[in-house]
Amino acid sequence: MADPSPAPEIVKLGGSLIRSPRLPALLAGLAEAGAPLVIVPGGGPFADTVRAAQPIIGFSEEAAHRMAILGMEQTAFALADLEPRLAPCADERSFTRARKAGHAALWMPVPLALDAEVPANWEVTSDSLAAWLAIRLKACRLTLIKSADVKTPDGPPQLWAADGLVDAHFPSICRRFEGAVRAISLDEALEGEIAA
Repeated sequence: MADPSPAPEIVKLGGSLIRSPRLPALLAGLAEAGAPLVIVPGGGPFADTVRAAQPIIGFSEEAAHRMAILGMEQTAFALADLEPRLAPCADERSFTRARKAGHAALWMPVPLALDAEVPANWEVTSDSLAAWLAIRLKACRLTLIKSADVKTPDGPPQLWAADGLVDAHFPSICRRFEGAVRAISLDEALEGEIAA
């Protein structure tokens, strides 16, 4: 029997949002919205530390990519601590459990993302990994929440990449995503644009 529940919506939180004093309010709103939201954490200052350490230590792009995914996981632990109503999820089974319970899911990316078929370099950031997850989960929509104002909320992703809003790989991976893609500011998210 087919699962009648709605397709998930992926909501990617820009890593710089972790520095915003309004982050708890955003997380509370996402938790209250509940299923079928799936929250993807950015790497934030944890990924920034990897970028800063790479030229000092000299580790490879592949190692940096994997370490940045660990940075996303660290952000996820912080977000789960700030908003305990978010359901930490590492795989499809846990996403299904969260959805059936009516909870917004919080992606703990390490188990899935370390083996994602994407380039293992800085052309791929958490934005591209959010798009990869949206494809994998057959999401209906991918929403990127950015700390900066978004001049072109409905894209195209190529323009976002040219403006530095997303990583260089994002337009390519979005071509394989069948759902809608949009980018909104933190202000818009707090005004209720997630469920719009």
